Amino acid sequence: MRRFWPRTLAGRTALVLILALMAVQAAGLTIHALDRVDLQRRQDAREVSFRTVALWRALVTTAPERRPALLAETDLPPGLAATLDEAPSVTPGMRPVPERLSGLFRLDGPPSPGPGRRFRPAEVLSGSERGRVLVSLRFPDRGWLNLEVSPPRPRPWHSPTFAIAFALMSAAAALLILWAVRRLTRPVAELAAAAERLGRDVNAPPLPEAGPREVATAAAAFNTMAGNIRRFVADRTQMLAAIGHDLRTPITRLRLRAELMEDDRLRERTLRDLEEMERMIAATLAFARDDAAQEQAVPLDLAALARTVLDEAADGQEGAVTAYAGPDRLVLPLRPLSAKRALANLVGNALRYGGAARITLARGPRGALLAVEDDGPGIPEAALEEVFRPFHRLEESRNSETGGTGLGLTIARSIARAHGGELLLRNRPGGGLRAELSLPG
Repeated sequence: MRRFWPRTLAGRTALVLILALMAVQAAGLTIHALDRVDLQRRQDAREVSFRTVALWRALVTTAPERRPALLAETDLPPGLAATLDEAPSVTPGMRPVPERLSGLFRLDGPPSPGPGRRFRPAEVLSGSERGRVLVSLRFPDRGWLNLEVSPPRPRPWHSPTFAIAFALMSAAAALLILWAVRRLTRPVAELAAAAERLGRDVNAPPLPEAGPREVATAAAAFNTMAGNIRRFVADRTQMLAAIGHDLRTPITRLRLRAELMEDDRLRERTLRDLEEMERMIAATLAFARDDAAQEQAVPLDLAALARTVLDEAADGQEGAVTAYAGPDRLVLPLRPLSAKRALANLVGNALRYGGAARITLARGPRGALLAVEDDGPGIPEAALEEVFRPFHRLEESRNSETGGTGLGLTIARSIARAHGGELLLRNRPGGGLRAELSLPG
């Protein structure tokens, strides 16, 4: 059942309403069919009753020797058979006629007064046997008219247009339900799309606050939340920019004072520490500004970008092992500077800590999957998520002397998520680390 259960809210709502409507229609048509069966039974009984009375009157007013010929010429309705015998076909041991059939055929009751009294039989016997009703009418002179009535089976669904009518009604109702559900659930889909856009771009346009009151209220609440997020990001960026600007002034003064130190070894260490502080401040400000959220996405050849990043990384390091495997061209809507920065961080980490950087690019069902593999020692399984925390560095390799600030992977994942993708790390079975960057498109 789960295989046929829709995954969308609109699909589930439409399916439930259609099934409920079909069940109600089936119940209503069944009730109608049962009423039709009762009506058919009454009509058939009335037809048999009228034909029986007509036959009896014709026979009772005919001479006894001519009755067999008259009976043979009479066209009887289906379910009614009549014979002329000297004895009744109803025997004392037969079961009585069911009440519903007795009432329908009017087998019981006092004789009618007036002129019609002379047509009444001298004696009436009735009984039932194997679903049949047997009636014996005694002529006033001699002999019996034995009737055998076989009530026809009910035909509630005998109408040839019943199935067509049911299918047409169900199809029309299903189309109406699908149209209505689609319109009613459209605001939910628009809200989900707006939330996804906000995750990619904090400056995404607001939702229109129109429609039913509940929808307009939800849209207004979402727009208020988006505005608060934008103000928070702007305030954070402004605050960090001010901190960065204020920190550069004392760092510059410290650099000038370090230049005046007479101890060459101490001066060199101090200048190196100041350079590391500047790199950390620059990386922190770049991460805090979230350039990926400000840059506009354009069609970008990810395959060409990957080859360019590998070539630039190989130029800066002698003996670096780099390789690319994938299509010659793969265009996705990306933010060029941000995408290049994320890829450069992954390739730089692979070369710095793994001694190699091999990129594999493939087209996936929802976009592209780019993997960067190295030949390093890998990362402990428990720390595969820890390394994405800002300023987190592993003791074995990522120390201050390697030049890392602990923000490379954090920035790369932030850029990937700003594009609507994801960045994951996995240890390769044969050794080394594999960074998987998935991007929609």
